[in-house]
Amino acid sequence: MTECAVILAGGQANRMGGGDKGRLMLGNQSLIQRVIDRITPQVDAVVLNANGDLSRFDDLGLPVVADSIGDFPGPLAGVLAGMDWAAEQGHEWLISVAADTPSFPRDLAARLAGHDTPVVLAATPDPERGRLPQPTFGRWQVALRDDLRAALHDGVRKIRQWTQAQGETLVVFAEDDFFNINTPEDLAWAEKHLK
Repeated sequence: MTECAVILAGGQANRMGGGDKGRLMLGNQSLIQRVIDRITPQVDAVVLNANGDLSRFDDLGLPVVADSIGDFPGPLAGVLAGMDWAAEQGHEWLISVAADTPSFPRDLAARLAGHDTPVVLAATPDPERGRLPQPTFGRWQVALRDDLRAALHDGVRKIRQWTQAQGETLVVFAEDDFFNINTPEDLAWAEKHLK
């Protein structure tokens, strides 16, 4: 069983001066480099999903794939792009992570792989609902890619709308594991708290 990871680089730092959010600096490293360093030991290969001028990521030394579905339909399209790349490379499973979340667990892939369903999503504790899904962090069976492609063509955009139909499993991690950077205040917090 082989796994690869797709880093979902979508998201502009609109509240932080523009540009790719993953290029924001946290200490002496960009967010995306921190994500690359964290996911690489967990999988057999890594690919980056982005749109626009893909050459802007050449310095990272990773393959970069664009969405195959037009009109920027969101993270599911990035997962599909990753699945298509994974299938071409002979991988059976895909782990997805977000480029603006530098402190996800170092055992993410292993913990998600401990479940037998075709889609496994990370979640955090939620006092009201029990679990709060973190749907850009998941493990996806690559064989589902044609079903996902059809769903996207049918207008599905919400990750959980599709994953629940696949019989998803939610795996609960610690509350702070998926802190993502959206504002200057988030970045300042991360500078203080993330090592």
